[in-house]
Amino acid sequence: MKKPLVIFGSTEMAQLAHFYFTRESDYKVIAFTVDEEYIEDSVYCGLPIVPFERVQEIYPPSQNEIFIAIAYTKLNAVRKEKYIIAKAKGYTCPSFIHPKSTLLNDWQIGENCFIFEDNTIQPFVTIGNNVTLWSGNHVGHHSVIKDHCFIASHAVISGGVEIGEQCFIGVNATLRDHIKIGDRCVIGAGALLLADAEPEGVYIGTATERSKISSTKLKKI
Repeated sequence: MKKPLVIFGSTEMAQLAHFYFTRESDYKVIAFTVDEEYIEDSVYCGLPIVPFERVQEIYPPSQNEIFIAIAYTKLNAVRKEKYIIAKAKGYTCPSFIHPKSTLLNDWQIGENCFIFEDNTIQPFVTIGNNVTLWSGNHVGHHSVIKDHCFIASHAVISGGVEIGEQCFIGVNATLRDHIKIGDRCVIGAGALLLADAEPEGVYIGTATERSKISSTKLKKI
């Protein structure tokens, strides 16, 4: 019998969580929950949506678990806040790990993690609580990703890297080996980091500019 699961959220992230947990887990999604002021309808994805303020009365933590499905809003602070509240209410917050990801770290992964398909997690990696790894990332051996981080797709995190709490790592970012990323850093899409990053740093790669030649004047394409 599948375990009952309530998902916090009513956005695309919650819809994705519903999709993945339904198709690729031992859980059955039975309801959604959000803060009462954000409830616009009584149903989401064909399931009831209930106030987070009263969720423990309707779906008690002794019989149900909760997954917090929020992206990187306010540098992961919102997901962190709701996770902490859910734990205070007594809930277990399961992690989703896609079966098409490669995990070689003896499952050293915390609660409420969302690990999409095609991630490669090498030996001796430690991943904290409430971490999202979108599809296609490489996490090198002996690296540490601390709580409440969000790693977008196809980032390369080399061996022995330490990523502090509440960091955001953008698409196609590359982090060289044995560097430390301080808490609440933003590493933008395509950025290359070769040295330590102080807390609350922002590192943005250079965007590609439009060519002065129009596409209609290209001889070969």
